[in-house]
Amino acid sequence: MIARMTTSALRSSLFLLLVLGAAALFAADQGAAAPAVKRVLLLTGEDYPGHKWQETAPVLRDQLAKDARLNIEVVQDLKFLRSPEVQNFAAIVLHFKNYDPAVPGPEGQENLARFVRQGGGAVLVHFACGAFQEWPEFVQLAGRVWDPKLRGHDPHGAFRVEIVNTEHPITQGFAPFEVTDELYTCLAGDTPITLLATAVSKVDQKAYPMAFVLPFGQGRVFHSPLGHDVTAFSTPAVGELFRRATAWAAGLPPIPAADSSR
Repeated sequence: MIARMTTSALRSSLFLLLVLGAAALFAADQGAAAPAVKRVLLLTGEDYPGHKWQETAPVLRDQLAKDARLNIEVVQDLKFLRSPEVQNFAAIVLHFKNYDPAVPGPEGQENLARFVRQGGGAVLVHFACGAFQEWPEFVQLAGRVWDPKLRGHDPHGAFRVEIVNTEHPITQGFAPFEVTDELYTCLAGDTPITLLATAVSKVDQKAYPMAFVLPFGQGRVFHSPLGHDVTAFSTPAVGELFRRATAWAAGLPPIPAADSSR
């Protein structure tokens, strides 16, 4: 009787170990299959009065968050750029134009440069090209910057964005698209860039950069002057462009939208 009980208990123990082992393997497999999630800082809070960041930032955030791998955290204080916490993000989306040279100031500028140089990603949106006018080195990070001496942009209206590089991960398979926005003609600089998209001005019939990338140290930078208002950000192709770019800047492979027709 005792022997039978011992054998039964042993069998029960072995069965329990098998169940626990299978559960552990399943959990490990599930963990391995789970997609990497990257923290992304969407920094906003100040801009030209005609750029209503209070309205556009939530729309941009929602567009980026359609990629479940991107954990978008919105901060509306440019002084945050001075914080060591910046280094804990995978990418920073710059959605602002600062007017006070002291905000975020040299400390914030140096922290941003260090973040990207050491492998972080940066995404510059619309008038972020005009940020840091007091920082001469900004053009090395941004690739092209706002030059107030140039004509600002075409009249607000519809235009076609042409994809000129279909091999880059951000724009691979991306079709040309129409958008109602501001076609910026005011970017200047000679920092080497890889052009991804252009648009032809209706005013002077010249092609201007609408999206480009460049390295900065070990980091990745994407820059696009698109995104004047909610209508522009709500355009599916614009949302997808910034979403793909943010994933790429954060070190993830971009995921095309399920609806390729956008």
